[in-house]
Parts: sequence; C-alpha cells; structure tokens
Amino acid sequence: MNKTSLVAPLVIALSVTAPARAAEPEASVSQDRLHADVEKLVSFGTRHTLSSDSDPVRGIGAARRWAAAEFRKTSKACGNCLEVVMPEQTVTGSRIPEPARIVDVVAIQRGTTRPNEVVIVQGHIDSRVSDVMDIKSDAPGANDDASGVALVLEAARVLSKHKYEGTIVYAALSGEEQGLFGGKVLADYAKQQGWTVKAVLNNDIVGGSCGSDGFCDDAHVRLFSEGPRADATDKTRAAARRFGGENDSPGRNISRFIAGLSGSVQDDLAVRQVWRADRMGRGGDQTPFLELGYPAVRFSVAVEDYEHQHQDLRSEDGVTYGDTIDEMDFPYLAKVTRLNVASLAALADAPMPPAPSADAAVKTWTDVTWQPVPGAAAYSVWRRRTDAAEWEAEPVVARTQQTAVKLDHLRGDDWILGVSAISASGAQSPVAAAVPGGAFHPLAQD
Repeated sequence: MNKTSLVAPLVIALSVTAPARAAEPEASVSQDRLHADVEKLVSFGTRHTLSSDSDPVRGIGAARRWAAAEFRKTSKACGNCLEVVMPEQTVTGSRIPEPARIVDVVAIQRGTTRPNEVVIVQGHIDSRVSDVMDIKSDAPGANDDASGVALVLEAARVLSKHKYEGTIVYAALSGEEQGLFGGKVLADYAKQQGWTVKAVLNNDIVGGSCGSDGFCDDAHVRLFSEGPRADATDKTRAAARRFGGENDSPGRNISRFIAGLSGSVQDDLAVRQVWRADRMGRGGDQTPFLELGYPAVRFSVAVEDYEHQHQDLRSEDGVTYGDTIDEMDFPYLAKVTRLNVASLAALADAPMPPAPSADAAVKTWTDVTWQPVPGAAAYSVWRRRTDAAEWEAEPVVARTQQTAVKLDHLRGDDWILGVSAISASGAQSPVAAAVPGGAFHPLAQD
C-alpha cells in the first residue's frame, strides 16, 4: 500500500463539506400528516402486543394492517419502490406466558448501487397501560410510541421520492413493551438477509417537550449510544483496556455524526448526546441490534413525562394520567422527524465507514491503514485527544485516495485516530475509530 506522509500537528486546509442537494427531503416533512398518523394509531384503542390480532378496528392486528397499508400506499406513489414484508417469530417470555406471534411491518427501499448496505429507521407500534399484562384497557400510546411509528411512516413518504446509493428500511415493530421482541425479530431478519447494517435509528418517545415536573425543552433531542460494545469478546475487551476505544463504538460515532449534521437541518433543534445505551433502568429496540453487533442509536425526547406514559387513563388529586395525544407537541415531533430524514439520506448515500488500524508503538510517528471501501472515491483521516469528546473540526488528512498514511511527528499515545469514506458525489460516512471494536461490523466477523 502507498503511504502519505504528513508532518503533525499541521491540519490540511481542505475540509470536507457535504454537497449541496437540489431538494432537501426533510423540507417535505408534514406536521399535519404526523398528527393524523398518531390520531389514527390512538383510534385502535389498545395496541397491546397480546391484544386481538383479528379484530378489524381494535388491537394490535388492526394497527399493523393499517401501517402495512400506509407503506403500500407510499410505494404505489413512488412506482412500487418499496417492498413490504412482515417478518415474524413465535415467542414466549416473562411478559408473554403463552406462545404469541410477534409481527413487524417493514418497508424496504432498495439502494441503486449498494443495495446490501442498509440503514434502518424504526419505532414500536405496540402500547401498554400501568399493568403490562392488561390487554383490555384503552392504551392510547400516543407518545410511546405512536410518535415513533408516525415518524417512520412520514420518513418513508418523504424519502421514497428520492433515490439513494444504499438501502433504507422503515419498520414498525411489535412486542417492545413485552421484552424488545420486535427489535429482535428485525435484527434476526437483517442477519438472515445478509445485510450490511450501517446504522439503526430507533425512535421511541419522540413527540413531547415537557416533563412531568413541568420543565420543558423543545430545543433538544436526546441521542443515546453505547460505549463498550454489547458484542465485545474477551479478546476485544482486553485489547480496549490496552489501546482505548471505550468511547468509540460505531454507535457513538453515529451519534457524533448526527449531532454534527443537526445544525444544517434546522436551527431550533440540537442533539444532546447521552453516552449510555439507554435511559437509566430502561431499554429500547436498538438493544437487540447492538447484541448482534449492528450499530444502533436511540432518539428520545429531551425530557420525559412519566405521568403520561405507561399509565392507566385516570385522574387523581387533580392530575391526569395516560399517554394521550393532547399531551404531545407536534411541532417538536416534526423537528425530530426532519433530523431523522436528513440523517437517513446522508447515511444511505455515504459509503460504509472503513475499518482502520493505527500503529504508533515505540516510534515518533503514527501509521494509519485500512482496506478499500466499496463506493469510496476518497478518505479523510481524523484525530482527537484521548480526553476530547469530539473529532477535531478539520481532518488531519483530507480526501486522500490512498489507504495508508504516515503521520510524522504525531505520537499516537496521545491521540485517537479515525477514518471516514467519501463517495464520488461527496457523501461522507461517519468516522470509524482506529481502536479495538471501532469498525462498523459485528465483532463475530473478526
């Protein structure tokens, strides 16, 4: 492999900027459609995973059939550009005492040149009340998680009008409240299909801006990402203890990527990165993907309203409880949807991030190497101090066509290095860190 030599700490002046798009798809997001979708989902009464599968107007089955019909309607509008599938498994668990079918509703928009590279956007369609086993009571599930499903349906409507290099998968998942089963169904399906999963964007509780304590924040969305990888082996963990990487899982670098993108999407919603896999003591459908080694993050509101999630519909001491549509903030949901749409478009067009390695042992320079990436016309090399949260604003090497660089006078002990891939059109991938477990593929492949 050829090498480029660079005297550190010089930063090459040529920065990578995203190419101007003729029509940003996020501009087409409709707040009215989001409201109508949430209203429709609430109208099914309950969407509990164990509720009726056959009732035409009430229960999980009716909700799933409606979501599938919406995907098919969107597909018809784009010339049948979506393939609608409904993967399922029969499962039991602590919250599913008798075998039950868990069915996901999935629409696939195939990429034009790299259809096996997949980005997934998802929300869960099931709902619950205070008793997680109560299948009869009304469980509107407006914010948790009709908001996420509405976001997914709207993303499909908007993005299906455009073409992308890679594949976008839109999914309404079942069984989340009973044990993250819908996420597992789709993660297993992705593995069975042999997909190269670039990123999973899980949207769960994304439609409210005020907390149960009265504090409101409609200017931020939280983005959760894991630190140490869920699929780490003893070998990977031992290597990370020696060489670093605790803060550089693929999910964490997706989080950095989306946070960096957010300012160009809208000026009134910023990403608050939360560096843990999920909220304290809680879980979401990104988890089954992480366990299989697929990069995944979770979007959620800046502040949660616990009086209006997982609650029976009631009033007590002047306080109303229940996850109802009147407690939602639809301008906020539209902002979160726009950010998801822009992120999906950027990720779907970008090549896969490389799988770099860095060698700086007992020398005054650092060698960074990686294998060529399909669809990449060039690469940029990035750095940050080991105690810094974000990559430096400019790459240390920009747009090289080589797959190895020698960074003269850059003592690798003091730095985390990473590499991004850039397509011929200028679409740039997230940075993959040159640390143990930093590559965007399951560690079982190593």
